[in-house]
Amino acid sequence: MKMQSYRELIAYQKAYQLTLDIYKTTRKFPKEELFGIVSQMRRSAVSVPCNIAEGYCRNHRKEYVQFLNISFGSCGELETLLSLSKDLGYLDQDGFEIFDKQLKDISRLLWKLIVSLKAP
Repeated sequence: MKMQSYRELIAYQKAYQLTLDIYKTTRKFPKEELFGIVSQMRRSAVSVPCNIAEGYCRNHRKEYVQFLNISFGSCGELETLLSLSKDLGYLDQDGFEIFDKQLKDISRLLWKLIVSLKAP
């Protein structure tokens, strides 16, 4: 049975929540980072659920997998930005660990989805 919407995907739901959390957290970052790390973190976070949604709506498996791969890549980008934020003192260890766990969970779900869609 085909899902009615990408919104039913756990990966999408978790990525959407992560994006909201990133926006809330980055409000507390230094103002001089607004066009640097803050902007880049927000763009990479937004990319994850948006590419899941766009790929799903394309209605072609090959394109869907391509967009899921973009989402997966954005997870890697966000992981790097979170590490930088922690090392620069913008994000405390607890905050980093929470985001890191969320991101690993989303990446794992995306990878499983990609593999399942590539299977014959």
